Amino acid sequence: MKKLNLVCVVLLGLIMLAGCGNKYEALPIHEDVDICAICNMQVKDDAFATQLTTKDGKNYKFDDIGCMNKWKKQNGTENIGMDYVRDYNDKEWIEYDKATYVYDASIRTPMAYGILNFKDKTSAETFVAEQGVGKIMNAQELATHDWKQNTDMMQMMGEDGHMHEGMEDMGNESNMTEDSSHK
Repeated sequence: MKKLNLVCVVLLGLIMLAGCGNKYEALPIHEDVDICAICNMQVKDDAFATQLTTKDGKNYKFDDIGCMNKWKKQNGTENIGMDYVRDYNDKEWIEYDKATYVYDASIRTPMAYGILNFKDKTSAETFVAEQGVGKIMNAQELATHDWKQNTDMMQMMGEDGHMHEGMEDMGNESNMTEDSSHK
């Protein structure tokens, strides 16, 4: 009888543990079908992709954190179960509130919002030190950020207004704009 009770307790514990997983896990990006919920551009499987899942289970993907912010302004945040950004260095999904951000208007991002995401402050500080540009922010500071697109960069991007081409090496100074008036 004691063995049966022990087995029942262990099974109950395992069932409870299985239910403790994150209800709103980040979903993989599928470039062939994923379209940004705001700008309708292709969502690349890169460091700029972001996503959120509403409490009712609907998932929205974005090609740039600026597009995700625009969605939040249009739809509110009360119904968001979880929102994710990707680490700039290794593309690991990070909860939006736990990430550290770097902003500079000269940083090239898909929709020219100039914000990069990092999983920790040290990585963000390293990027700023290496590039010589950038303001480090947390999620609370990002909430009061002035979300303007760099219109000069948008013109540089061409007619489709999308910056994904050739962005694999975005952190290199050769990919940064020379115009310091936007810093």
